[in-house]
Amino acid sequence: MSAEKSASVHWQGAGKEGKGEISTETGALNKAPYGFASRFGDDRKATNPEEILGAAHAACFAMAFSFACDGAGFKTDTVDTTAKVRLVKEGEGFKIDRIALTLKAKVPGMDEAKFQQIAAGAKSNCPLSKALASVPEITLSATLQA
Repeated sequence: MSAEKSASVHWQGAGKEGKGEISTETGALNKAPYGFASRFGDDRKATNPEEILGAAHAACFAMAFSFACDGAGFKTDTVDTTAKVRLVKEGEGFKIDRIALTLKAKVPGMDEAKFQQIAAGAKSNCPLSKALASVPEITLSATLQA
């Protein structure tokens, strides 16, 4: 099984004054605006690359966790994941130096030790975690909810 998905961007203008639009082949994002103000300022009406990366990583991890639970004989009830992506100045440019994943899940019949083991495995094995291996720090805080 394989899959190939695509996204596109149209950017117009120079640097801080420029504006872009992000679209995905599914249409889930359709000309979603982004620019300097949504990345570094207070524009909350547009998105930014780090926010999209965080959403992708959280989604991938949540699916990997649920599938790993299935494989271990447990059915997930709910899985809520957040990814905080930190962008920092480095020399003349920027880099992502940390992604902090937070998992809260209800998995009936699972004990804490098994939960932590499966969560750690999902963090290591989800395709986005593998693709982001160059990020110096990817953390996970996992809470099993009753």
